[in-house]
Amino acid sequence: MNNKGQMLIFGFMIMMTIIVLIMGTAPAGQDILNQTMHSTNMDCDNSSISNFDKTACIAVDMGMFYFLIGLVALAFAVFVGGKFKWKVKKVKLVYQL
Repeated sequence: MNNKGQMLIFGFMIMMTIIVLIMGTAPAGQDILNQTMHSTNMDCDNSSISNFDKTACIAVDMGMFYFLIGLVALAFAVFVGGKFKWKVKKVKLVYQL
């Protein structure tokens, strides 16, 4: 097997490892979010809270989703990033006085 095939398999393994870690930590993160949102400090279940507190509740609720989506995007970037080789042209700089 050539180097490209080995790196493809290695990238796929890293991607799957990241996805498994995401799925493993998601329930714990959701429990922490529920605990935060339903505490007496934020009281997101109360319908008479201010608009600022409603916005804070929405931001906290969406934060976990965006964090997980970012990690999934990172996993796919690791997998796809190994397929593209960037060709950088080396430039020789000559200084004249």
